[in-house]
Amino acid sequence: MVKVAVYSQFQKKKPLASLEVLLDVFQKKNIEVVIEAAFYKGVSPKIEADYATFITLDNSFDFLVSIGGDGTILRAITLVGDLNIPIVGVNTGRLGFLATIQHEEIEDAIQNILDKNYSISERSLLTIKSSEDNAEINTCNFALNEIAVSRKNTTSMITVETELNGEYLTSYWSDGLIISTPTGSTGYSLSCGGPVITPNAASLVLTPIAPHNLSARPLVIEDSTVITLKVNGREKEHLVSMDSRIATLTNKTTITIKKAPFTIKMIVLNNETFLDTLRKKLLWGEDKRN
Repeated sequence: MVKVAVYSQFQKKKPLASLEVLLDVFQKKNIEVVIEAAFYKGVSPKIEADYATFITLDNSFDFLVSIGGDGTILRAITLVGDLNIPIVGVNTGRLGFLATIQHEEIEDAIQNILDKNYSISERSLLTIKSSEDNAEINTCNFALNEIAVSRKNTTSMITVETELNGEYLTSYWSDGLIISTPTGSTGYSLSCGGPVITPNAASLVLTPIAPHNLSARPLVIEDSTVITLKVNGREKEHLVSMDSRIATLTNKTTITIKKAPFTIKMIVLNNETFLDTLRKKLLWGEDKRN
């Protein structure tokens, strides 16, 4: 029997409506469903049947369905980790570069997954290690989209001393620095002027946040590069974000960032492509002159 995990962050109307459709489809297909415990607690009074729940995952699951936007998938990967459980996203958010299945497409999408009409897109991740012992980083030290350093409790810029494979690159005088994977290139990095990178490219991008040295530009590097950062500024501390999770570090702490030894597996239906998603989500070609 196929076993599926279901995860969402919120109990809003859209996720609940998509959950109801999913549960109906799973029941018809005789699929075993296990719902994330916190999500189930919020929605259980509104659904008829009782379901098993999970707090942590194991490798007995065939795939995980994330209901929400891309941010929900970023939360879901903290549960999946290195278990190699494929993830598919039902989009109830806005852009949805990762969560691409629309509400009205749920039943067809699940049938296609059961019929093996899909491919797996392996997405690289970043890991972070700091010379300062930090509970937030030690608990979950990887990110799918990006790892960023930024200022804290100040309007003053910070200096981000940056080395690549032990060789000094530059000191960014800015609000911070983003180290992005190809998956994250359509997120925070893009908002700060970084390039779009196709998911299978073996690259990372360094994107400064509002740099004062105007010659500083986004830099694309090999994903085998080990990146070392040290932050200094008027305040004694700065922030480090790993996707949507934030930690505070003391200035001059050595931060080491590199490609993770495992990947996240995203289910891509055969009627989907990254370029098609780009055109839809970024409205490329949506010009009255066309």
